[in-house]
Amino acid sequence: MSWAISTLAVGMVTLLLIQRKFYPCFWDDLMYYARVRRVGSMMMARMKRGVVTYLQCFELQARNIPEKAFIVFEEQTLTYRAVDARSNRFANALKSHCGLKHGDIVALLMNNEADFICVWFGLCKLGCEVAFLNFNIKSQSLRHCLHSCGAKALVIGSDLIRCVDEVLLALTDAGLEVWVAAESSSHQSVGTLLDKLESASPDKPETDGPQPNLMNNFLFIFTSGTTGLPKAARISHIKAVMCMAFLRLCGARACDRVYLTLPLYHMSASLLCIGGCIELGATCVLKRKFSASQFWKDCVKYDITMFQYIGELCRYLVNQPKTAEEVAHKVRLAAGSGLRADVWKEFLRRFGKIQIREAYGLTEASIGFVNYTDEIGPIGRASYFNKLNLPFEFLKCDPHTYEPIRTDTGHCIKVSKGQAGLLVAPVMFTNPFLGYAGDKAMSERKLLRDVFKCGDVYFNTGDLMLQDHRNFVYFKDRIGDTFRWKGENVSTTEVSEVLGCLDLLLDVSVYGVTVPGYEGRAGMTAVVLKDGHGLDGERLYSHLLHTLPPYAWPCFLRVQVRLLLIRQARHTGFSKSFENPPVYIISTRFVNFVAKNC
Repeated sequence: MSWAISTLAVGMVTLLLIQRKFYPCFWDDLMYYARVRRVGSMMMARMKRGVVTYLQCFELQARNIPEKAFIVFEEQTLTYRAVDARSNRFANALKSHCGLKHGDIVALLMNNEADFICVWFGLCKLGCEVAFLNFNIKSQSLRHCLHSCGAKALVIGSDLIRCVDEVLLALTDAGLEVWVAAESSSHQSVGTLLDKLESASPDKPETDGPQPNLMNNFLFIFTSGTTGLPKAARISHIKAVMCMAFLRLCGARACDRVYLTLPLYHMSASLLCIGGCIELGATCVLKRKFSASQFWKDCVKYDITMFQYIGELCRYLVNQPKTAEEVAHKVRLAAGSGLRADVWKEFLRRFGKIQIREAYGLTEASIGFVNYTDEIGPIGRASYFNKLNLPFEFLKCDPHTYEPIRTDTGHCIKVSKGQAGLLVAPVMFTNPFLGYAGDKAMSERKLLRDVFKCGDVYFNTGDLMLQDHRNFVYFKDRIGDTFRWKGENVSTTEVSEVLGCLDLLLDVSVYGVTVPGYEGRAGMTAVVLKDGHGLDGERLYSHLLHTLPPYAWPCFLRVQVRLLLIRQARHTGFSKSFENPPVYIISTRFVNFVAKNC
C-alpha cells in the first residue's frame, strides 16, 4: 500500500514538473476557461428568465439593487433606481415631444456625463437604435455620419451645441430633428429636453415593438476606414451582452468602484466598462475628461479600486511628478489595451501591486483576447482552451498587399508560431458581423470566404498578430489605410482627401510612422507642391483646424518632388522616415515654425 502511495506521489510530482517546464500557463488557461464557461452559464440562465438584452440587464439590476450607486459624476451620485427613473423621463419626453418610436435611429452627440447614459437608455426603452458620435468630428464628417446611419433625430449635449452651429440650418432643412439636453436654447430650430423632464413620467413608456432578437442591431458605433470618412458599424444585441462580461473576466467584483475617463462614444467605455459595471452591479465613477495630474487624487477621493485604460493614459501617469496620492490609493486592478511593455514595467514599479489586464478587441466583431497572466507585453493567449471559447486563426499574407496567400486549391495558409499573421475569426452566432450601415461594399471587404473549406466565412480584423512558442499573442501592426494615434483610429484616406482640397498641393500621401516612446503611429504627410506655389503654413494649419479633429492632424510634414517611393513604404520605421527630404514638425506652433524654416 505504501509502495503504491509512493509511486503515485512520484508520478504526480513528475507530472507537475513536466507541466511547469513545458506548459507553465496550463492552470492559468484552465482557470480562465472555467471562468468564461461560468460567465456563459450565468448569461444563459438570465436569458431563460427573459433577461436577454443589454437594457434588460440594467433594468434587472435596477430592481435587485435599486439603492446602490451606479454612476458617480463630479458631485452627483445616481443610484441604479435613479438612472432607471431618469432614463424613463427622457424616454417619455422624447416620445411625447419628438414623436420617436420603435425602430427609429437617433444620433447622440454628448461629452462624458451622467445624462449620456440616461438619454441612451431612454432611447433604448423606446426601441430606438442609437448612434454614438465622436464629439471631435468636424462639420463634413458629422453630416456624413448622420446620413450614413439614417438618423431621424440628433440629441446634443448642452456644451456641444456650438460644434454644430455651421451645419445646424442644413441639418434641420434636411428634416433632421435636433434636440439639446438643456433647459433652454438660443436656436429656435432646436428643441430642449431638460425643461420637459419634470413633467415627464418616471415610469417606463409603453412600446408596441417586438421582443429584440439577439442578432438584431442595437447600436451604431463609428470607426475610421478606407472609405475616407467614418463608417457606422452595426453592433448586435448579442455582441453588446457579451461585452458586459469583460470586467468580470478581468477579475472585477461587485464591490469595485471603477474609474472611467475614456470617451463614452467608444465601445470600450460604453459596452465594456459601463456594461461591465451593470453585469457586476458595481459602481462607475465617470470623469468628463482624463487628467493626469488629477488621476490619483480622484482615485483616493472616490475610493477607486479599478480603472480602465488605454496605453497613452498609463504613459502620461508615469511621466507625471510623484505625488502622495499615487501610493495612498486602493486601486488593485487595471484593464485596457495598448500598453507598451516598458511603460507596463515602470507603472508596476512606481504605483504598487496593481494587476494589469491587457486586452484586445474590435468594435465590429466579438473576437478578442485578455492577458490573464502576469506576463508583461502580450495581449492574450492562444491556448487550446481559448480556441474552444471562440475559434480564431493567424493567416499568412502577402507582405506588400497584406492579402491572405492562398494555395492552388484556393484556401488560406496558417502561419507557424513565431511568425506574424493576419488575425481572422469565423462569423458565427457568438461572433456576428452585421456590417456597416449604408456601405455593403465595405462590409463585404471585411469578409474572407473559402478560407479553409468551401463555403466558410471569416471576419478579417486587419491586424497582424504573432503567437510565440509559449502561446502568448502579441499585437504587431494594423494594416490597411488606418493607424491608431492618441487612442483614436485615423483614416489616411480621410486626411488625404481633406488636404487634397488645398489648391497649393499637387499630390498628398498620408501614412503612420512609429515614434520611439509613443504608442501607435504618428501621422506623417508627404506632399508635392504645385508649380509656382510655396508652402503656406498658416493656410495649411487653418485648414486642418477647421476640417479634422486634432488627433487626425499629421504630426510631421515632408515636401517631396514625387510620391512613388513614399507610397511603396507606408510601413517603414520612424528612423527611415527622416531621410531626405526634410521633415517639418506640425504642432500648435506650426505657423511660426514654417515661417522661420520654410
